[in-house]
Amino acid sequence: MTSQIAITVIVPVKNEEKLLPACLQRLDRFSEVIVIDSNSTDATREIARKAGAEVHNFEWNGTFPKKRNWALLNLSLKNDWVLFLDADELVDEAFCNAAEQAVRSDQHNGYWLDYTNYFLGKPLRHGIPQRKLALFRIGSGLYEKIDEEQWSNLDMEVHEHPIIEGSIGEIDARIDHKDDRGILRFVDRHRDYAVWEANRVRSIAPKLGGAKSGLTDRQKFKYKSLRRWWFPYAYFLGQYIWKLGILDGHAGLQYAWYKFWYFSTIRLILIEGDREAREQV
Repeated sequence: MTSQIAITVIVPVKNEEKLLPACLQRLDRFSEVIVIDSNSTDATREIARKAGAEVHNFEWNGTFPKKRNWALLNLSLKNDWVLFLDADELVDEAFCNAAEQAVRSDQHNGYWLDYTNYFLGKPLRHGIPQRKLALFRIGSGLYEKIDEEQWSNLDMEVHEHPIIEGSIGEIDARIDHKDDRGILRFVDRHRDYAVWEANRVRSIAPKLGGAKSGLTDRQKFKYKSLRRWWFPYAYFLGQYIWKLGILDGHAGLQYAWYKFWYFSTIRLILIEGDREAREQV
């Protein structure tokens, strides 16, 4: 028998009975799998336990920490490395092999992961790539601490990034991001994300010019640009034309259009908030 991969996989969930089984079926090679649940009302917990995962419940009180940081700060994990996966993310043998080699090499403290997005049931082979820093050495850092002041009901770090000390590498083997929850769930979720992002822009505005803001250059550009009329159009053109999303056919066009809608929604929320603030003066 081959030894299992010394990585703890943590899967944060809420009402994911449809997608969770396929995710967990791919994780047999990892030595520890933990599911962090947010009071699911479906069969999510039963499915996780039946698959052999350790299950913990999480109730967010609206302050730090949110779900991923809570797990890092409160659970006794058996491995030195943690991999965060969502229920709609599927690993394969190539990724498992690459991850095992990466943590054995001891060369970096974290790794960027690449994803293949599926939209309307189709894989998007082109467009702006999705990357997340979701595999890192435990103790090397946490996700960004943001004082949210009840911006939304999002109890998990979605747009917050891990702040990792030390060298960061990249794993080329891709993870499939298969979101099969339906278009209404997609729209509802991105509405919540838009509200969160708009509030994040307001809170971070005073820090954008500072050298010690803790933001990456990409974050600074994004937060400075979200109020600009041209940003949604630029993202659409980048997604659909420059990064060849047009080659993904109908699904590629619709995905680019929804990203345009998403960034337009953030901008309109910001404009509306600015107007309300002026009227109160």
